[in-house]
Amino acid sequence: MTEAPAAVRDLVAVRDLKDLPKAHLHIHHEAAIRPETLAEMGAAEGVDVSVPDHFDDFSDFSQTYRGMLQVLSIKENLFRLIEESIEDCARDGVAYAEFGASPHFYVDTFGSTELALDAMIEKAREYGAKWGVEVGYMITADRVESPDEAVTYAKTVAPYAGRGVVSFGLANDERGHPAAQFEEAFRIAKEAGLLATPHAGELAGPDEILSALDVLGADRILHGATAVQSDELVARLAQDGTCLDLCPTSNLLLGVVPTLEAHPLKTLLDAGVRCSINADDPVLFGPGILEEYQLCRDVLGLSDEELAACALSSIECSGASEVVKQKAVAGIAAWLA
Repeated sequence: MTEAPAAVRDLVAVRDLKDLPKAHLHIHHEAAIRPETLAEMGAAEGVDVSVPDHFDDFSDFSQTYRGMLQVLSIKENLFRLIEESIEDCARDGVAYAEFGASPHFYVDTFGSTELALDAMIEKAREYGAKWGVEVGYMITADRVESPDEAVTYAKTVAPYAGRGVVSFGLANDERGHPAAQFEEAFRIAKEAGLLATPHAGELAGPDEILSALDVLGADRILHGATAVQSDELVARLAQDGTCLDLCPTSNLLLGVVPTLEAHPLKTLLDAGVRCSINADDPVLFGPGILEEYQLCRDVLGLSDEELAACALSSIECSGASEVVKQKAVAGIAAWLA
């Protein structure tokens, strides 16, 4: 039998990454807005929402992010963001999205943090049902604010465990704001049944990841790229099955890695660490989750088996319902088969 040309064999072998069921676990909801939608909203309100083409420092990124809140504080704009971000997840083959959210941003709009969260959960359920994507919210405390504020925040959102909120996060610049200061807030969240999902190991080294694990009881680590600096930590992560929610393009643009090729995702996978692939802030950094998977295939050289392993970790380590998990796990196996 004549063997097919190599080009034909390669074409047949390529699986469509859109068809790979996946969870999006590290995505800040405001930054999931479509660029054209943000521009339209800014023009309507006379607000400059231009996004720079590069960030000199994390503080530049943070300032840009907060500027977007001016237009999203309008109720109709926020609801549009929720629907369009869920629709985009469906387009990219996302079965479950765990949006990082800060309902206290919208107190002036709705009257209280609770009323803002009620509205966000209601719309997420409505649009999730419409587009076939389950949504759980990760309520995110700000590490540059007082730990006492984080405690108050945790007490406010704890009653929402199992009612639309699945996890409690910690974001913003690690430098000078150690995770250990937020032990009490995370204790409250975990006792309520929420997953502990702090950022760690992005702008700081392995010690912050260790604090997130040992002090905050982290179930997952958002970022965690600097774990590769410690063989001992990598071995522990692999043994414990702790998932790192990695964001390659974000890490590149914020200077965590010098080049995309230098990203440690494949090294971590080779060491047995569970990893998920995520977009972090698409409107600021460019790629959505599907593009991130494609980059991991094309630039980092991840095989389909490795990409499927990342998708499986994203599903199994998420706050998704068991029904969604079982269906997605079966879909991942079918994609590989």
